[in-house]
Amino acid sequence: MSNPYFRFKQFTVYHDRCAMKVGTDGCLLGAWTPLPPTTTSPLHVLDVGTGSGLIALMLAQRLPNAIIDAIDIDPGAIEQATYNFAQSPWPNRLTAHLCSLQKWQSHLTPSSQWNGLYDLIVSNPPYFINSLPNPDQQRNMARHTDTLSYAELFSCCTQLLSPTGIFSIILPASAEPEILSTLNSKRSTLSECPEAPLNAQLSTLHTTRVFSKPNTPPLRTLMAFSHSSHNSKFNSSLNSKFLILNSQSSSRSPEYTALMQDFYL
Repeated sequence: MSNPYFRFKQFTVYHDRCAMKVGTDGCLLGAWTPLPPTTTSPLHVLDVGTGSGLIALMLAQRLPNAIIDAIDIDPGAIEQATYNFAQSPWPNRLTAHLCSLQKWQSHLTPSSQWNGLYDLIVSNPPYFINSLPNPDQQRNMARHTDTLSYAELFSCCTQLLSPTGIFSIILPASAEPEILSTLNSKRSTLSECPEAPLNAQLSTLHTTRVFSKPNTPPLRTLMAFSHSSHNSKFNSSLNSKFLILNSQSSSRSPEYTALMQDFYL
């Protein structure tokens, strides 16, 4: 039986009651995601599809002045994240909510669809499209875009993001063209909407492509967006456009080791 928890330097994540276990994707996003300008205190952060709460916990460590909302549609995940938050060094700054992103957005912005509330939004979103559903319904719900399409993700996050905020995601490298198409399509739609301000359009701030080993195809893409590609200085643990996880000998690469040095034991 696999270990029910994963221990990091400053916190422990139990993942035996939620569909998606602690994995490289979540660790990468939590360590890589750019930090917003620290002009407000506290910073407000939203973790979409929190699962065990891993990414939210990593951001709580990186942002000592952040108040973090973590949402998920899986009751087991919320139960698990709530427990992990309570056992962490930051229980008063982390809250898990059983709610979809669509409902969360509509609940928080009833008066104006352009009312940005969060300085940072992160998501390790569902990523299987038109593929055979997993027989495990809980895991299927966590991995498929049936409950949250990329278009819905971008629409909701655009409305929830503050004018100087940052939205970052990790996704399969093969999905990058669809993400860019979604972004361009949304920008075109907004240009036809007279009540939409200019800062309602997201632009790509930075992209890092992740490779398992040298001379292999990319596995994942890390992407960060803002309302303007010029209104936020890119402030990430990794500024490179490429990240190789392992050397040819299968040991961790120096770049990946450096990225995770504040978290991995």
